[in-house]
Amino acid sequence: MTKYDQNFFQDVYEVTRLIPEGRVTSYGAIAKYLGLKSGARMVGWAMNAAHGQKDVPAHRVVNSKGLLSGKHHFETPTRMEELLKKEGIKVKEDKIVDFKTHYWDPSTELL
Repeated sequence: MTKYDQNFFQDVYEVTRLIPEGRVTSYGAIAKYLGLKSGARMVGWAMNAAHGQKDVPAHRVVNSKGLLSGKHHFETPTRMEELLKKEGIKVKEDKIVDFKTHYWDPSTELL
């Protein structure tokens, strides 16, 4: 990992820490906010690397359709869903129910 990647990952973690409890965002929304419009995959890599950091709520970052695409990177395949449900977010068949209601966009929320 390059120094640039490490700095980018830290920027991703800082944004992720700002997602309010009971809300979710997407990999692409974080990438766009950080000025890397097509960097959703890099945000995904950062989320995968974040699982050792308890202060990064990686469970609040999903794909653009509300799918729990990163669930296999948690301790168990159901852990991501469990954490979301604990915050009042309903999940059905690995997808957030009423995704638009829970969606948090850093580009509009962090002015």
